Amino acid sequence: MKAILLAGGKGTRLRPLTMHTPKPIVPIFNRPFLHYQIDLLKQVPEIDEVILSLNYQPRRIEDVFGDGSQLGIKIRYVVEPTPLGTGGAVRYAGESLTESVIVLNGDVLTQIDLGAVIGLHRERQARATIVLTPVENPAAYGLVETDGAGNVRRFLEKPGADEITCDTINAGIYVLEPETFERIPKDTAWSIERSYFPSLVERGETFVAYTHRGYWIDIGTPEKYTQVHRDIMDGRYQAPPYMGGDAGRVWRAADVRVEDGASIEGPAFLDEGVVVKAGARIGAYTVLGRRCHVEEDAAVRGSIVWANSRIGREAVVQDALLGRHCHIGRGASIGAGAVLGDKSVMTDCSRT
Repeated sequence: MKAILLAGGKGTRLRPLTMHTPKPIVPIFNRPFLHYQIDLLKQVPEIDEVILSLNYQPRRIEDVFGDGSQLGIKIRYVVEPTPLGTGGAVRYAGESLTESVIVLNGDVLTQIDLGAVIGLHRERQARATIVLTPVENPAAYGLVETDGAGNVRRFLEKPGADEITCDTINAGIYVLEPETFERIPKDTAWSIERSYFPSLVERGETFVAYTHRGYWIDIGTPEKYTQVHRDIMDGRYQAPPYMGGDAGRVWRAADVRVEDGASIEGPAFLDEGVVVKAGARIGAYTVLGRRCHVEEDAAVRGSIVWANSRIGREAVVQDALLGRHCHIGRGASIGAGAVLGDKSVMTDCSRT
């Protein structure tokens, strides 16, 4: 069985972080994001190959994952000649497939039981199975309505208050039959959500839903990207390095150097080569990437700082996201919600 990961997007909602780093390999702590999706797929023994459908900076992604041998699963790369949308990408990547295929959007983190989804698909002899997840505010999403037997009946795009009949949205995980791909136009930008799925409903084909009520998040915005780290630190999502009873702790690589007089409040993550100078204060939910330096009397709280960045003396970074090789000058202050791209420089005493 094959799996297709739709990882061709430009990650525009995460810019400027994704200007030089494709969204599939943005770091979650010290692991590229796609590692987590591949870990999920590896839980299904019959999946013997992962097809990465790419478009934006494909070489960067291939350099990270190679042929998959180090991950214990075969990886094949399919690069779209032009952006083809979700439907066009599925057809392009699945052109030669003859058996059921699992498709995942490349920005979804979840702990779903994929084996159970496949089991439902086979039990119902479905042409397609879609995973749904409930949300607290249905009006903000496109909803998917099902009947009592779990058959998909219609899609509601951003419904009004009087139109809401359910609370379930598309979770970006599908099991599909390749013979249905012929209805997707070749080499054409086409939406799996707005065109392919409605065609199944219109034709009365067996199209069923699996509702997942466990952990699910789309990492594609700065707010959600930050939330993923906090959820892992708090144990709401089980992933290295915060497994089992490790929730809430300060995780430090073996060579981290914290000088006397510095303080670190957990949960926090300090990667290899991090240096925290005397008097510096690292607050809860801070993530410091490899070889970051926090100078004397600086404060970093609730922020994610990518590798090789330097926080100057007496600077304050609060609830912000910083890319690689950033330099924050002495006494500078970065406020909540700030997102700085790679190699950003804030001169001494500057403020956001």
